[in-house]
Amino acid sequence: MIATRATIALAKRELIRQTRQPSRIIASIATPLLIWLFIVGGFSKSIGSVAQSDANLAAYTIPGMASLTVMFASIFAAISLIQDRHDGVLRAALVSPAPRYSIATSKIAAGSILALLQALIVLLTLPFLGITITPLGIAGAIAGLACISIALIGLGLALAWIVDSSQGFHGVMNTILMPMWLTSGAVFPVENAAGWLKVIALINPLTWTHIAIRSSLGMDTTYNPTLAWIISIAFATFGVAIATFAISHTKKAKA
Repeated sequence: MIATRATIALAKRELIRQTRQPSRIIASIATPLLIWLFIVGGFSKSIGSVAQSDANLAAYTIPGMASLTVMFASIFAAISLIQDRHDGVLRAALVSPAPRYSIATSKIAAGSILALLQALIVLLTLPFLGITITPLGIAGAIAGLACISIALIGLGLALAWIVDSSQGFHGVMNTILMPMWLTSGAVFPVENAAGWLKVIALINPLTWTHIAIRSSLGMDTTYNPTLAWIISIAFATFGVAIATFAISHTKKAKA
């Protein structure tokens, strides 16, 4: 009961704090949309067989842009742990009766809610690109994006627990996440990739979450969607597990 109340209270605080920082929300949405405009508007002709038309390419890349929105929002959610340490909030949470893992679960919950709300804005552009969406399809896509958000916030929290610099955290996360996103089929279909790159893509969990999202929207039938959902859920579970383990079972000298 204490853990539940602590998680809800900390998650509420996290939601309030992050919504009071509109620059983060704007950055999370605007950056993927700018990348999308460059790809569709400037590079569509150079992609060749990826899409038969600019419209097809635009629609294909929207789920990838939604996941990129989630990725940026997840980085901001995880970096708040470093800010809490510097502000003394983390010390207060650690000496309270609440279990340590409530720090992780609250940030994952609040960060995922905000990330998914931002990603939904991106997904709702699909009807304007000729893609028919249904409530069930959107729900499935949001579930897939939730797997990404939960996993990435969890991984970020585990790293933020041991990294004391916001700049260092950003550098490490970008070094890890941007290659993962670029090789996940977010922009180019995995089946058209070179052999070595296709192998990398298929061992990348983000690839399977993108397959799950596109299958929900009726946009992808190349790979088994059931397998994609299993891997996506496992990825999210791993994120929660590594965050709760890092915060619950490892010491941090500067709390």
